[in-house]
Amino acid sequence: MKKIKSLLKLILPLTIGLFFVYLSYNTTSEEERNLIYTYVQKADLRFVMLSVFFGVLSHLSRAYRWKFLLSPLGYQPRFINSVLAVLIAYIANLGIPRSGEILRATTLSSYENIPFEKTFGTIVAERLVDLLILLIFVLTALVLQFDIIWSVLAEKKISPAQLLLVFTLFVIGYLAVKKLFVRSQHPVVLRIKNFFLGLTEGILSLKTMPNKGVFIGHTLFIWIMYLAMFYVIKWTVPATASLGLSAILPAFVVGGLTISATNGGVGIYPFSVALVLSTFGISNESGLAFGWIMWTSQTLMIILFGSLSFFVLPLVNRHLKD
Repeated sequence: MKKIKSLLKLILPLTIGLFFVYLSYNTTSEEERNLIYTYVQKADLRFVMLSVFFGVLSHLSRAYRWKFLLSPLGYQPRFINSVLAVLIAYIANLGIPRSGEILRATTLSSYENIPFEKTFGTIVAERLVDLLILLIFVLTALVLQFDIIWSVLAEKKISPAQLLLVFTLFVIGYLAVKKLFVRSQHPVVLRIKNFFLGLTEGILSLKTMPNKGVFIGHTLFIWIMYLAMFYVIKWTVPATASLGLSAILPAFVVGGLTISATNGGVGIYPFSVALVLSTFGISNESGLAFGWIMWTSQTLMIILFGSLSFFVLPLVNRHLKD
């Protein structure tokens, strides 16, 4: 059973990604595919490299930020080990989604002699902080593009009463499930409750963390770099060069949400970015070119540095064997 679950975790996201690759291919003509290839081939490498540079800065900042969560626990890992563990996590996620977090915790535990549950707990805590920032981006995008969203709802003949009904049903369902969970003593339910209890404890531990200001500063810097590495790609495709932040932000948010759906967003990332950009008058081929340039440059960077990390990690820690 465990082997089947592991196989599904690997195959299912990859299948979804390949489906969207096929969908992108099937919805474009040969002429449009040639145009996409031309855009990618003629992309200004200065902006591509600038995007990669912003991506590298975000990874370095994430590795440095990690020490602020480990320090209150009494551990001071070497910065190089934190960086290598983060890069290994990213390349692992290309294989199996979310497996990188476990490998990242295992890597640092092995080379810094830190209990696995503590390193993993800090990773969960920082991911929750990142989730909060992502939700802020989502809400900002919704506010900035409220008119477009409202017009789409009107076009689909979805009334405010229908939205209110869906929201009411959601709240009722949430309260019913919550009440069921509180009363239930089923082993599976207890495991889920303990998991969420651990997440809550991880969030609350941020209150007592020293240097909270620096931690928040790094968190903001990481997400600014994420947005920047996406934003500068607009100058690699002629049709998207004039887009403003209000148009780029929704595409950035949707693209980010799709990353976790497959192995690093393969297939679905360019498709979803193109879909969002189409609402701003960008042709499908230009949107797909934008998405493929962004995804390819960042993925190649992760593959390069992630692969090197596997070889560099034992070298920088060879004194442990000695």
